[in-house]
Amino acid sequence: MNTIPLLRRGALALPLTALATPVLAQGQPVTDEAEATRIATDAYIFGYPLITTFMTRRVMTNIERPEGTRAPINQFANVREYPNAAFTGVTAPNADTLYSEGWLDLGPEPIVVSWPDMGDRYYLFPMLDGWTNVIASPGARTTGGRAQAYVLTGPRYTGPVPAGMPRISSPTDLLWVHGRTYCDGTPEDYRTVHALQDQYRLVPLSQWGRGDYRPPAGRVDPSVDMQMAVRDQVNRLNPDDYFKLFAQLMETNPPVAADAAAVAQFARIGLVPGRSFDLSAQPAAVQRGFAAAHRAGLERIMGQERSGGLAIENGWIVTLKAGVYGTDYVQRAFITAIGLGANEPQDAVYPFTQRDEKGEKLDGANRYVMRLPPGEAPPARGFWSLTMYNDKWFFVANPLNRYTLSQRNDFKRNADGSIDLLLQADNPGGDLEANWLPAPRGEFILMLRLYWPAQAPAFSVLNGTWRPPPVRKV
Repeated sequence: MNTIPLLRRGALALPLTALATPVLAQGQPVTDEAEATRIATDAYIFGYPLITTFMTRRVMTNIERPEGTRAPINQFANVREYPNAAFTGVTAPNADTLYSEGWLDLGPEPIVVSWPDMGDRYYLFPMLDGWTNVIASPGARTTGGRAQAYVLTGPRYTGPVPAGMPRISSPTDLLWVHGRTYCDGTPEDYRTVHALQDQYRLVPLSQWGRGDYRPPAGRVDPSVDMQMAVRDQVNRLNPDDYFKLFAQLMETNPPVAADAAAVAQFARIGLVPGRSFDLSAQPAAVQRGFAAAHRAGLERIMGQERSGGLAIENGWIVTLKAGVYGTDYVQRAFITAIGLGANEPQDAVYPFTQRDEKGEKLDGANRYVMRLPPGEAPPARGFWSLTMYNDKWFFVANPLNRYTLSQRNDFKRNADGSIDLLLQADNPGGDLEANWLPAPRGEFILMLRLYWPAQAPAFSVLNGTWRPPPVRKV
């Protein structure tokens, strides 16, 4: 039996504060409010990715048949065109690839995922467990363009898999196949990619090889909020609902062995995987600690940008800690909040900035230039792009419906061959419109994407020999 092993989940640099608590004290119930606040804050951060992933799946699968970015459980939603400014299903969306989203429940039985021969087209099928760790990333970089099929199994599956078919073992029942297929956005290439997407399959193992499988219709739950952004839904959960859901989800999406110290701490305030949690049954001081943990947890998550030791290059925040997090729970939650579904660095790096080269907040009241020196486009074997987001990490509505600049654009070059990318709210007009990335009137965020970043020793974002150019206010 062939198996694709899980990616290594080694410990990183930012453990939870609770992990500093002496091991001998881990089994003692908490009665002190300050200690309850500290542990509950750690638990809030620890559970943030799992809850966000679950609630995202709930929204994205609340439909009878595949449509747009949504599809029932264990079915692909093949996005047929780039998302627009109305899309809020996932934070920090891209407009470079066509998504193929498969939200899976591996509890009932394994699922077989397959796709056809992709030729030399760039594509990627990363698979993220319930905690947002990338457990496997088949695609152009790792497995090539040949036709492929894999058996995806959950943590409790003990049965056989077909001989000769590679198996990918997920540590959680909740698994997200976050497929991406590069497309240049022209009508001709849309048709080509659509023909490939029509051959992407998710089939229960019991139905594999039995002819044309037709998935059942999904069920629509009218109680699911389909309007509010998922991140806002998560952030607005009250402490009782948040931690009750957290404990429930850990039954079928268990923490791994490396999380044992953190899980032992959570048990001291009544949070045990799979055990019903009732905040009202806790001592009054502990209840107050849980209430305070919500704000404290969010502040620590979003404060990771400032205090997480992330590299700042020319004003850009560059992190190579994405996709696989080990016990760096704060970083895992931070990436969940700003870019759910991030890949491991070998597949993609996402430098981002909210500030210009002088450290001032980017704001559409100003005009900015980002200059690409001659022959120094962002080094990527797959593709690169620069995306504009508002201050909530969503696309900015504009008359051109343009959300990115990338290698697809036919830029106007300067006399020396350099390219000025114009970042502003107003259209610069004429030939310069080709270089314009429309900004909102208020604050905004920029994100670079380097898919399959080059690994050249002297020109790579992976080792710091290439840095994103600074953003200069005109």
